[in-house]
Amino acid sequence: MIRKLRSICRSIAAALRTNRPVAYATLNGDIGAQLADGRLIRTGDFLIAVGGGDLPDGKQAWFGRHVAKAYRATHGVSAPRAWVQHRTTGRWIHVYVYAPDDPALYAGLHNYKGTRHLAAAPLAEAA
Repeated sequence: MIRKLRSICRSIAAALRTNRPVAYATLNGDIGAQLADGRLIRTGDFLIAVGGGDLPDGKQAWFGRHVAKAYRATHGVSAPRAWVQHRTTGRWIHVYVYAPDDPALYAGLHNYKGTRHLAAAPLAEAA
């Protein structure tokens, strides 16, 4: 019993000495690896890809809410979440991540009035 207790105490002490990026990478697990490989993306990454990277944080957050709502409507469950550092403040935040070709990203782009102009731009260029 005492040996087990010492082992637990050593594990807790080691966990307390790790730095934040390592701790959050551990929490992310496989989702963090998929995010690093590009198999999953954040809504902010998607906005940068379609030309909306200069939108204020408030509009980007509302876009993310619209995408999450569209994802739940399509799949019936919430998207996976990952811990990432905020792009401007550097604080660790918990965000939803999506496949790069997920229809919810495009539905959110079309449904949120602050990003509709980004959904119309590729269609106008294609014509």
